Amino acid sequence: MLRLFRSPASLQALPLTFVFAAFFVAPLAIVVMVSFFDYQTYDILIPDFTFVNYQDVFTAQVTYDTYLITAKFCLIVWAITLVLGFFIAYFLAFCVTSLPSQIALFLICTIPFWTSIVIRSISWIPLLGRHGLVNQALIGLGIVDEPQEWLLYSEFAVVVGYVHLYTLFMIVPIFNSMMRIDRALIEAASDAGAGFWMTIWTVILPLAKPGVAIGSIFVIAMVMGDFVTVNVLGGGQVASIGKAIATELSYLQFPPAAANAMVLLLAVILLIVGLMRIVDIRREL
Repeated sequence: MLRLFRSPASLQALPLTFVFAAFFVAPLAIVVMVSFFDYQTYDILIPDFTFVNYQDVFTAQVTYDTYLITAKFCLIVWAITLVLGFFIAYFLAFCVTSLPSQIALFLICTIPFWTSIVIRSISWIPLLGRHGLVNQALIGLGIVDEPQEWLLYSEFAVVVGYVHLYTLFMIVPIFNSMMRIDRALIEAASDAGAGFWMTIWTVILPLAKPGVAIGSIFVIAMVMGDFVTVNVLGGGQVASIGKAIATELSYLQFPPAAANAMVLLLAVILLIVGLMRIVDIRREL
């Protein structure tokens, strides 16, 4: 053991180990501990070792409904961001040959991240609201006769907000994978008679799978835990597991919130393990 800590590599990793333990392992251990506590509404925690909080999570029908809605959001947003992210990354990697142009376009993609997530979500209200630009355009073009209420404070608005917020997290890892593809392979596929779609399906997509997997982990994990977008664009009419946890915290119900958080964390871990069995993500890291 002493020989291990005397090695230069171990000494270099020691500060990171302390940071990891202090800011990840310790808080996670506290959340696990609190998830087994008892509680009283609007009261202090009661130290205990009870499975009631987990029983409530797995027996309440509203919990299953909330997880189902969250899973639906994850699937829809994942599909949309995957298509957008793949083709935007393809354009940057294969159509833009100048490095300064690639950097400039990447900076344009990051413009929404110069402001907070709350402001980015609120920015959709003037566009999708009853008297917003989208409704005015639809009425002006004669497509509809009256403002469409479903554009805002609905599941549609939440999905739009998610796509706006998280598409970049799909673009970056896919672009990184595509930049590693040998251009000679694409030329060989073209010489063999493969068209645009055949080249994408047989050459680019298989080689970009690690980037797709990493982007999928980013997008799905953030959608599952997000509650700000649901609160702002859902208008209190849309549920998600992240919002349910935030609501329990606002009511000082820390043990059930911790239990829900641990179940959510387990779901994300299982997702990551499943993706790592399908795709060798470590090759991309």
